[in-house]
Amino acid sequence: MREGRPLTPDQTRDALDDVLARARAGDEAAFVRLYRALHPRVLRYAASLVGADAEDVAAEAWLHVARDLPSFRGDGDGFRAWVTTITRNRALDHHRSRGRRPVVLDDVLTFTDRPSGDDTAADAVERLSTARAIALVATLPREQAEAVMLRAVVGLDVAAAAQVLGKQPGAVRVAAHRGLKRLAAELSRRADPSRGRAAL
Repeated sequence: MREGRPLTPDQTRDALDDVLARARAGDEAAFVRLYRALHPRVLRYAASLVGADAEDVAAEAWLHVARDLPSFRGDGDGFRAWVTTITRNRALDHHRSRGRRPVVLDDVLTFTDRPSGDDTAADAVERLSTARAIALVATLPREQAEAVMLRAVVGLDVAAAAQVLGKQPGAVRVAAHRGLKRLAAELSRRADPSRGRAAL
């Protein structure tokens, strides 16, 4: 692995863990690699929460990460969840500072039925540009939108997404599944507008 090159999403966990360990020890080049690897996903997630103010929220989140990185304990997957949690907290702070209250949703009950596989996520995200995808995800109910962003865009597993949202894994799984089904239905409707009219 060459020094100075950014990490890519498909690199091994060992590579991310190694870069993270060096960044925690104060290696600035390693921190830059972490930033380059995660910032696009952090920015997309922030955009889904605060829209046009995403750059400001992401910048505040990275300042927090840089300040507290030496005290972080965990592996690369834990780091992604930690950065995402910080981003979410900065977005909530941003809403409060603007005098707007974020939508507070009731906890979703844990359902016994398990959702089907994640192929709907791949289909939905691949068919849209990033900006269009974020705009479409933003039309979902907030709980579903966050679950979809964390799972399909940020790339967190169910347990990490649940930790970020402060919810049970089953609730996150159900919210992501429902959101992805709604996105798939909307994409089908847009591809064939007569289907949407027939359903009305």
